[in-house]
Amino acid sequence: MKITNEFMPIDGFKAFGIHGGIRKNTQKKDLMILYSENPSVSGNVFTQNVACAAPILISKNNAQSTNTRAFIVNSGNANACTGDAGLENTKLMTEVAAKHLKIEPSEVIVASTGIIGVQLPIGNIVNAIPKCVAKLSNKGFDSAAEAILTTDTFEKKASIVFDINNTQVTISGMAKGSGMIHPNMATMLGFFITDANIAKPLLQKAVSEATSKSFNMISVDGDTSTNDMVSVLANGSANHALLTETDRNFLQFNNALTKLMIHLAKMIAKDGEGATKLLEVNLTGGLNDEVAVKCAKAVVSSSLVKAAFFGRDANWGRIVCAMGYSGVDFDLNKVDVAFKSDGGYVKVFDQGKGIVFDEELALEVLDEPTIQILINMNSGKSTAQAWGCDLTHEYVKINTSYRS
Repeated sequence: MKITNEFMPIDGFKAFGIHGGIRKNTQKKDLMILYSENPSVSGNVFTQNVACAAPILISKNNAQSTNTRAFIVNSGNANACTGDAGLENTKLMTEVAAKHLKIEPSEVIVASTGIIGVQLPIGNIVNAIPKCVAKLSNKGFDSAAEAILTTDTFEKKASIVFDINNTQVTISGMAKGSGMIHPNMATMLGFFITDANIAKPLLQKAVSEATSKSFNMISVDGDTSTNDMVSVLANGSANHALLTETDRNFLQFNNALTKLMIHLAKMIAKDGEGATKLLEVNLTGGLNDEVAVKCAKAVVSSSLVKAAFFGRDANWGRIVCAMGYSGVDFDLNKVDVAFKSDGGYVKVFDQGKGIVFDEELALEVLDEPTIQILINMNSGKSTAQAWGCDLTHEYVKINTSYRS
């Protein structure tokens, strides 16, 4: 399986992104449409935030359709906490897009990202949709990936190529996310297309499992957004036998999707608002999967841990503390902690006790842009990985003026 940092075109899919009059800056794209020319099935995961946005409510309903043909996504406005008007505006987006794409509104997944509590400039969007549809192209994916960004500093897109029964299959994905990242399915959106021929229930199973190991294992700031969504369209154009069982071929697809989602999830963590370091928790020796996952997630989500890494402080106490409030029981006297990067390796905690370590070496290890937090619980065989970033002065600066 090979991953490339580009959104590879797939037969039967077209996309484009334009400035649709949502952002004040006319140089920034803020509306994208991705369209399948042929019938497709979708798999979807949505935010667990109870205060979910209007597009989440509409898309949850539309996701039940046996045929999904399009994504329409806007940035610059979350359309969250906007009442009945927000719901009507979301429905109108699906209806206008469907009209110009000559499909049904129920076949459209809609998403929004941006500021909460402001009504969409729906008139501008309605006028922009036919212009975007007219430009749909199998070369328009880069502009679409650009149109979904908010505070991101770079586009997040990648593809993976693999084989199913000697047939080449491709999955391509784009994502956005930089702040308000702590998904439980962050502001985080992910859209994927594939030519795999897979039944809808199996696609949903793969999306749910892959999301749990990727986007649900990242944290920038501990905030689960009102608008989080991951959606995958499969149009079957690879023409291999339909995947209907959890056999070897399904596992091949599932593994590929998981690898691609992890790749994009790490991009989001690396691009955390104001971040200077990518943090990767590699936890081994967990008593069971729940213990491993909850402890890894607690560490990467801790504001104190994040701040310590920004300051190059090898403060293992904050890591052990985060594990301790993760909500699971474990034997602290068996736990080891070490840090590793291109600057070297340093062990700081051994069998439940802090140990003397080389502070100068620790500074070199923590001075690198990517740092591994190695935790061995020495209590079982379960493992977990989680990703995050440091917490910097710049994060506070960005989020004190987000509405302006």
